[in-house]
Amino acid sequence: MKLYDFDGMFEEKLADYIKRNPRGYTEKQWEDVIPAMYAKFGDTVVKSIGKTPNQFYAEQSDGQLIESLVSHLKKGVPVSEYLCNAIENRHIEELLIPLLQGSEDEISYALNLIGTSQKALPAYMRLLCESDNEDIRNTCVDNVKEFADDVKEEALANYSKGIQPEYMLEILSRCKQRDDRVYDLLIKAFRTADDQTLAMRASYLAAYGDERALPYLLERIEEDGITYADFQDLKFAIEALGGTYDKERDFSSDPYYDLIKSHGALNIDIFKDIK
Repeated sequence: MKLYDFDGMFEEKLADYIKRNPRGYTEKQWEDVIPAMYAKFGDTVVKSIGKTPNQFYAEQSDGQLIESLVSHLKKGVPVSEYLCNAIENRHIEELLIPLLQGSEDEISYALNLIGTSQKALPAYMRLLCESDNEDIRNTCVDNVKEFADDVKEEALANYSKGIQPEYMLEILSRCKQRDDRVYDLLIKAFRTADDQTLAMRASYLAAYGDERALPYLLERIEEDGITYADFQDLKFAIEALGGTYDKERDFSSDPYYDLIKSHGALNIDIFKDIK
């Protein structure tokens, strides 16, 4: 199958346009203009092909689109948005799932093109446990969280075996069906959290939404030596569960607090204009 570097073609057209119009747009304006020009190029006939980029892919079968994607990746030919959009518009997740066992590039593209999908859950959980690529693991977690209840038992089993425990906690915290096993696990993880994991594990309790966690959060926020950053995260978790914490604390010796104060950010309410 013939492969075309449509992105390369577009960049050539863009470079020629900029050369002919050196003062056409400011740098800020280019940020809006280039995406619009790229979209327009997708519907522009490429003379050497006799078709537009969008038409070229629209005429391919589902299988040919996947074959094109794999060939582009294997041969190092840039994958255009036109190809990705054509695949996404077909909703052919079942043809993309096998790519989750391929190269890292194939996995990354498949993850983003499939997105959240119940059909892909087994593959996502496998990758989460087996992949050494942090970006791939993070994307898997993001795609799995919407269906946390569907993978709850597997996540509990993995946690008990010490397999990617932090990721499993994150998934379990998104379960909507109440389960004391999940609650007890999240509480235990929070109470044993160290400085590196405290904020994240507090966020798990906030996400799970069980107000029984409030006493544990309130107990931890009272501890001496707590950092200003952790204090803020704990306070957010408390408020997310319907609680309040208004006690004045002194963080003048905290370098993070001092940095924020020096930039005048302590009293800024970024949500004040949100209705």
